[in-house]
Amino acid sequence: MAGNWKMYKTPAETKAFFDGFLPLVAESKHCEVAICPPFVNIPTAVEATRGTRVGVGAQNLYWKNEGAFTGEISGPMIKATGAEWVIIGHSERRQYFGETDATVLDRTKAALAAGLRPIVCVGERLEEREASQTEAVLAEQFNGGIAGLDAESFAKIVIAYEPVWAIGTGKTATPDMAADAHRAIRALVTAKFGAEAGAAVRILYGGSVKPDNVKNLMAQPEIDGALVGGASLEAGSFASIVNF
Repeated sequence: MAGNWKMYKTPAETKAFFDGFLPLVAESKHCEVAICPPFVNIPTAVEATRGTRVGVGAQNLYWKNEGAFTGEISGPMIKATGAEWVIIGHSERRQYFGETDATVLDRTKAALAAGLRPIVCVGERLEEREASQTEAVLAEQFNGGIAGLDAESFAKIVIAYEPVWAIGTGKTATPDMAADAHRAIRALVTAKFGAEAGAAVRILYGGSVKPDNVKNLMAQPEIDGALVGGASLEAGSFASIVNF
């Protein structure tokens, strides 16, 4: 269960969140939990979660380790803060900042080289869903991106299926729709990396996950977890998702 805070919260607000959140998930041993705050909040989050089972991640990284790349953050810099995870290829990065399948692969390789655990996002837009192109879009994003990893590297990543039309809109893919997409992604993995990899890869669902719909989503065998946006910003809300 991963929380993506996007561009919300200050360091002080981050500390306050964890003061409320950690007691609510202290006994939650059924899943891994990670929270990905803005870069400036990562040290506060790492300090707050020290000695707990809650991991911390970043929301993006650049594929060079250092250099004249104003405004960018590298994998080794993120790793040095104590963070473990990094989100790559989120639909907002694709939509607003020119992320491509090729740069998703570059970032994923850089994250793995830095010892981070990538959560790599794929998903279709509303017009693609309505044109029955979901599986084709997922195949294009997979084959143009993370299919370029070797098998050993691929085994270290998590995939998040995020239908773009369900992010921040209040719309949620039905459990059956989400499971169908997850099944398609798993088939792509199996075709490329083999049946064992297809069975082992964790695929999270992201798209307006909330306390009142998480149980039905998680009842689907194809759904291995959730990447949660807005509902991860409030301690009680995210804790209830973790403890579905």
